Amino acid sequence: MAYSVKTGPFPEPPENLRRVIESLRPRWRWIVALGVLIAGMGAVALVLVVSATIASVYTIAVFMIVAGAAEIATGLGAKTWSRFLVWIIAGLAYIVVAAFALAQPLIAAAIFTLLLGAGMIATGVVRIYLGAHLGAPLRRPVLLAGVLTALVGVLIVAGWPANSFVILGVLLGLDLAFWGSAWIRFGLRLRHYRTGDV
Repeated sequence: MAYSVKTGPFPEPPENLRRVIESLRPRWRWIVALGVLIAGMGAVALVLVVSATIASVYTIAVFMIVAGAAEIATGLGAKTWSRFLVWIIAGLAYIVVAAFALAQPLIAAAIFTLLLGAGMIATGVVRIYLGAHLGAPLRRPVLLAGVLTALVGVLIVAGWPANSFVILGVLLGLDLAFWGSAWIRFGLRLRHYRTGDV
């Protein structure tokens, strides 16, 4: 029986990972440029926050139309009338709500913001409950995450409906800014990558 000697806490990365990183290294400038573009779009979203909120509503509506069409297609393949009706009605409901969101994006933004706040409160409560039942090393970070998530949810709901025109846009802008900065960091790390780094 052969035993391998580990030099660190993580197993050695597969040879495929080294090859992928080596193939990306010459493209590090493009990756940094992509990160700058995404972070720039995040900055624009934070400046034009109401427009970003409307863009978020339109994006959600498009995904709801796709989901509704998929549910209708699933219903058409159902073998019983009850399943057929459930899938068709659910798909039509998605499409009707999406059409409303496309026609009235600011009202839809208010509804989506309220649902987001309520969802964050519920998520925070679940995280707090789970964190209270975890062992010592994980308890504190999970409880902290739960408290922060619930607190943000309470702030969103407390400011509703006045904050409805900015919350989705601010979250979109922050998401793009952080995602862009992650691509920039990845590209810069590729620039300084050496074969023994992985």
